[in-house]
Amino acid sequence: MAKIKRDGVLREANCTEELLAMRDSLDVLGGKWKLMILRFLTNRTHQVIHFKKMQREIDGISAKMLSKELKDLEINLLITREVQDTKPITVAYSVTEYGKSVLPVTETLVQWGLNHREKIIESI
Repeated sequence: MAKIKRDGVLREANCTEELLAMRDSLDVLGGKWKLMILRFLTNRTHQVIHFKKMQREIDGISAKMLSKELKDLEINLLITREVQDTKPITVAYSVTEYGKSVLPVTETLVQWGLNHREKIIESI
């Protein structure tokens, strides 16, 4: 079970609290694109990442959806948006320190996906 801290006391969360936490997590990270965007940015911390680069390299995402998801991630403090002093004006995106806390989740999902793909291929 997960741990929860209330009024300075650490205890095990009950099932209802865990399900609420799961819902909160899925509200912030759910959907087809958010975790992929976070993983994309996390894998490129040494690069300056602009909107068009993300749109080109994240296969299948539309400009409208990318814009919406970036706004949601920024509202939830997982990424930052930095307007650069260029002509034309460009915007760079990066993962925040808080956003990096999602890395273990994406690591687990990536590994599970690789294992699952291998299992399915073996079963064919």
